[in-house]
Amino acid sequence: MKFLDISPLDSINTSLVFENPECRVIGRIETYSCKLAGVDKKLYKNLEGRWNSEITQSQSVSPDQHNFHNIISPFGPMDQPSSRRTLFNLIATLNASYPDYDFSDVKPDQFTKQPSVPMVCNYINNTLFNLSRAYIVNDLNLWQIVDDIIELDECNVYSFNPDADSDPNAEDGAIWSFNFFFYNKKLKRILFFTVRCLSINAPLQEDEPLDSFSGSESDIK
Repeated sequence: MKFLDISPLDSINTSLVFENPECRVIGRIETYSCKLAGVDKKLYKNLEGRWNSEITQSQSVSPDQHNFHNIISPFGPMDQPSSRRTLFNLIATLNASYPDYDFSDVKPDQFTKQPSVPMVCNYINNTLFNLSRAYIVNDLNLWQIVDDIIELDECNVYSFNPDADSDPNAEDGAIWSFNFFFYNKKLKRILFFTVRCLSINAPLQEDEPLDSFSGSESDIK
């Protein structure tokens, strides 16, 4: 996956890192091309080999047994290459966004396909409004910029619902988080929107620059 440096996101990403009297919030929006680089090609080959092995094994057992072949996947039947490629693209995006983690063992049922793009946008809007960050939506033109990048009408949106072993946001003081992938298959592009909320007393993390929280309340519009 190739990270795409898109400058209109800079001011939004800056505004997604802040604190209020109750909590600290760390968010970011990243965009990736689904074109495979060298590391991605190796991972894809390894995962395809594993998945194909599981499919072959599943064909030798009775249909009522739980196996990879009959997993109910948000991407479609996992014996279809297109379904496995979508799963791979999301895994590769996570690996690129969290380079200290390895998500190659993440299962299809740890993702959910969202019912609609507007529903996800409304959820994010409500979250930002409740955090007194409405200006990110209204003044920084969040969704116009996102639409220019990813063409929302052409997207499917998936959420990542990790277990404790695969959750990069499961840290001391964590309160909640969300991880949404806006996937435009036609553009071969993914926009990853992630936000996590920590207790105001939680230890400062490496990706939280100290100056991001100075004067946060006075900056709220």
